[in-house]
Amino acid sequence: MKTIPNGLPQDSASHWVPEVHLNLNVRGLKPSATVAINERSNKLLASGREIFKMGLGQSPFPVPEIVVEQLKKYAHEKDYLAVQGHWQLREAVCEHHRRTLNIDCDPKNIIIGPGSKELMFILQLVYYGDLLIPTPAWVSYAPQAQIIGRHIDFLPTKAKDGWRLTGDQLERLCQKDPGRPRILILNYPSNPTGMTYSAEHLREIAEVAKKYRIIILSDEIYGKLHHAGTHASITQFYPEGTIFSGGLSKWCGAGGWRLGLFVFPENLSWLLNAMTVVASETFTSTSAPIQYAAITAFKEHEEIEQYLHHSRRVLAGLGKHLASMLQKVNVQVLSPEGGFYLFPDFESYRPMLQAKGISTSVELCDQLLEDTGVAILPGVDFGQPPEELTARMAYVNFNGSKVLEQAFKLKDNATIDEQFLQRNCHEPLQAVERICDWLDAL
Repeated sequence: MKTIPNGLPQDSASHWVPEVHLNLNVRGLKPSATVAINERSNKLLASGREIFKMGLGQSPFPVPEIVVEQLKKYAHEKDYLAVQGHWQLREAVCEHHRRTLNIDCDPKNIIIGPGSKELMFILQLVYYGDLLIPTPAWVSYAPQAQIIGRHIDFLPTKAKDGWRLTGDQLERLCQKDPGRPRILILNYPSNPTGMTYSAEHLREIAEVAKKYRIIILSDEIYGKLHHAGTHASITQFYPEGTIFSGGLSKWCGAGGWRLGLFVFPENLSWLLNAMTVVASETFTSTSAPIQYAAITAFKEHEEIEQYLHHSRRVLAGLGKHLASMLQKVNVQVLSPEGGFYLFPDFESYRPMLQAKGISTSVELCDQLLEDTGVAILPGVDFGQPPEELTARMAYVNFNGSKVLEQAFKLKDNATIDEQFLQRNCHEPLQAVERICDWLDAL
């Protein structure tokens, strides 16, 4: 290949090939780990391998029929809606927050976006401040900050604390530079650990955040999947400094619909206004038919309440059972409190794993996939040290439609027992059995 005077390289076939000039913040970044493991799993499945997909955290349940019907009804809607979102949808979101979280808000202080992921990116773009990330953390928080060029402070949490950030830990960081502008991302129930915060934990963090004027981005996308149905929001303890982040992807089974939302307090309207300006120059507005359908999702309906009740009881029963299976073979893992994730630590097997040349979480997950067909993600993808033998398991590889149908047939006080799980959630049980057998054979 040669370079001609204008600086564009030319290959031997005389095709113009532009030189690669990547932004320094993007160089070295890899595709999202969750997306990558899903694509890798699909390729292995297509090649004929038996693969247990426990890498991508996608709700297994169908979108409630009442919401699907609304999407059909409004499929003809083709006009651009307001940048901040359809007013009736924003009203429905406010009503929903008052009803379910006892949080007051104003429709004018809400923005609807094509997924909360996009809104998180724009928030970091418009607000000049450090990003505080408790780890282990969702795989995209840090890469977004890196792309934009924001400084990141990681706040490592521990299993003995339930993988929760403590107020003391936040205080120690802020004391070093009290006036520094910061955004704290708080995600609960957590992706990747499945753990969450009690009201008392949240109050403790809120006190420190208020003291140092930290803006909290409260990522509560899994809030409605709190297994006991008792999710609490930090918004009630620090309303003036908290941005609530939610959407349809996890609790409504509508990840591919791409609808997320931010709810701002009145005194942060300047930040919302800045985000709206950027949104007007980027995504313009969220899909109109999806927004119309989402109005129904956020309204009070018995069908949706029952859908959530049964979704939670299945996820709670399955998560507890899978954690117990791992605990019985001496894998350290906490029983999840919400969502659909487990975060096991295989440290007790380190000597046997090292004998097989495995000393990092990446090597552990690669070998598991090769030997058992179980696809999970290494802890390093969630901000953990490479040598820590942790991993995230998304226990969603079952037929959600079938399971919900069977759960509806049970009495409300009936237990989601092993018999029910063997009949209806065999795939995740089989995957964990393979992991346990693999460990036993080391």
